[in-house]
Amino acid sequence: MIHRSGRYPLSLALVAAIVLSVTGCATHAPAAGTVDVHLLAFNDFHGAMEPPAGSNGRIGNTTAGGVEYLATHLAALAASNPNNVIVSAGDNIGASPLLSGMFHDEPSIEALSTAGLALSAVGNHELDEGWDELYRMQKGGCHPVDGCQDNTPFAGAMFRYLSANLIVDPATATQQMLDRSGWKSPSGRQPSPLFPPYTIREFDGVKVGFIGITLRGVGSLVSPIGMKGLVVRGEATAANEAARALRGQGVRAIVVLIHEGGIPKGEAGQENPNTCEDFRGAIVDIARQMSPDIDVIVSGHTHRAYICTLESKLVTSASSFSRVVTDIDLRIDRPSGRVVAKTAHNVIVTRDVAKAPAETALIEHYRPLAASVAGRPVGSETAPIVARRNEAGESALGDIIADGMLDAARAVGGRVDAAFTNIGGIRNDLVPSGPNGAITFSDVYNVLPFNNIVMVKTLTGDALLRLLEQQTLPRTLQVSANFHYAWDPTKPAGSRINRASVQIDGKPLIPTERYRVATIDFVWNGGDDFTVATEGTEAVAVGVDVDVFLAYVGKHSPLHGGPQDRIRLDR
Repeated sequence: MIHRSGRYPLSLALVAAIVLSVTGCATHAPAAGTVDVHLLAFNDFHGAMEPPAGSNGRIGNTTAGGVEYLATHLAALAASNPNNVIVSAGDNIGASPLLSGMFHDEPSIEALSTAGLALSAVGNHELDEGWDELYRMQKGGCHPVDGCQDNTPFAGAMFRYLSANLIVDPATATQQMLDRSGWKSPSGRQPSPLFPPYTIREFDGVKVGFIGITLRGVGSLVSPIGMKGLVVRGEATAANEAARALRGQGVRAIVVLIHEGGIPKGEAGQENPNTCEDFRGAIVDIARQMSPDIDVIVSGHTHRAYICTLESKLVTSASSFSRVVTDIDLRIDRPSGRVVAKTAHNVIVTRDVAKAPAETALIEHYRPLAASVAGRPVGSETAPIVARRNEAGESALGDIIADGMLDAARAVGGRVDAAFTNIGGIRNDLVPSGPNGAITFSDVYNVLPFNNIVMVKTLTGDALLRLLEQQTLPRTLQVSANFHYAWDPTKPAGSRINRASVQIDGKPLIPTERYRVATIDFVWNGGDDFTVATEGTEAVAVGVDVDVFLAYVGKHSPLHGGPQDRIRLDR
């Protein structure tokens, strides 16, 4: 019987065995008058209970990830210094495989608690089911609709979420969200942080402050319904305010956990995880705007691995899906409390170590509950179909997902001219887990875990052009087989699309014509900054995206990836 209120602690004997099985774990000898503090960081776990498959399960040519191995590596690294703390830059949950997502990500919260996670920022995917549901993840309790699906109590996270820039305004939040969450403002009905903005940890007499920050653009990445009553402040502004508060309490060593990141040189999963060549992205300007009192920025969101120095701040990220841990060492001067040295390196979570037994037990607790659904065969394929995009932004998997939407929409909604889907909603390669290339329900769910609703609405040709202009690399719309165009993503918005190249069913797009278009409710609501989509009218619901694609897989098996010839570069 699995008791979900505990952490499943590793035995001392197991920890010792783990330390012997993982290389690079040395005992630190701090200089006189200093204290060494050890941070272990990861980000974008996304419910990776079982080892992720396909490209999501590799760093370069090394297979990596899975919470059983993550916990083992964390325990081994932590054993090198008793002054340690495990932290996350967010997206611990959301966009999760079936084993976690089927249970509203309660398994992932329990698994990370078991692994010893202590502090975490809030990522955008933490808010996929609304801020009230995230608050339940923190405090515990059964789901308000589905209850406790495994018939045992859910105790909530043993770790602490921090959110300096997420403010709940009771005046604009729905009463249902306030009632469901049980959130109470410490100052009556006044706006207050969703979670504490910061916390202080003491190590051998020195204090370290930790601040949690969410990316400012989170509102464009999740459903507006789930953001109701939640105000997002600027990242650097909130971090600097929290840093001032920490300084007022005598804290001079400060770490920011932020769900925002950057892009280093190289393809995701192939870059050198311990360098930061040709670095770009939102985190660069944010780091420059942050106070020099901030020593370390543990970042995430972009699913990249890097270690940089920006404006004297050590900036790190640990890829995604439990494949990497960032090992950060801080040397702190005892009299002043200031960081006098800081280093970091990224450690791949290899699968050549012992599995953490407590995590295995947790997985085995949930696996039978999901097995009857997860293992059901739904089709077949000759080889894995990848989500990776070509230079024009088109994915072989995105092609056939859009085709499936068009098929289903035409069956339900009559005339439908084209179908789109957002690349961010495709979370994994389609990798068959059954014998002889058999695709299971779990394989499809792991590709489309959000349960978005496919809907048909009307847009003018002019609106379609403006919608396409809102694309950037890598944030592109995947299009059905009857839709073609050329573009140059390096040009400014408004001039990216070659308008003469846009065709539907081989005919030029007419700006004054009205077109019936299928896409998911997330996009129709303006998600991913596709605000033009909100102009859509005359809505007809088609079905849940995963169900739509399941039908397509069954009808077209053995399945082949799309040709990636619908979007062309115009250079």
